[in-house]
Parts: sequence; structure tokens; C-alpha cells
Amino acid sequence: MVCDDVRRIAYFFLDGQLGERKNVDFQGHLKACPTCDGRIVFHKRMRELIRRRLKPIVAPGTLRERIHAALGHPGA
Repeated sequence: MVCDDVRRIAYFFLDGQLGERKNVDFQGHLKACPTCDGRIVFHKRMRELIRRRLKPIVAPGTLRERIHAALGHPGA
């Protein structure tokens, strides 16, 4: 695996979507390439920061009720 491959599939790796073989190749490249490893560490930290900072937004109950009613699913 080369740096271009790592850049292309980095988000698949971070999402846990790589197959076993590609995951092993990817991690092997990270061990050998400090530039790519640093890039992945940065993206992991950014994801963690975003998850900590963003709170789930829940629509008010009245809005949810109106949407369900409009879709023909009253009381859902």
C-alpha cells in the first residue's frame, strides 16, 4: 500500500469498513510511514472532538407528532 491508497481509503479505515486484509495492509503502512500515521491520528482526534462537542438534537415532541400525523402514522 502506498500513501495515495491510504489517503483514498482513510475514512473507510476510520469507520471500520475495510476488509481484514486491507486493514492489515493499511496498518502496516501506518507503521512504516510517519506522515500517513500522523494524518490518521489527526483525523481520529478531530472525530473524537466533534463527537464530544456535538450533542444530539432531538425535535420537540409536538413537531415529531405533526410529522408523524402528516405521514399518516399518528401516535408513532
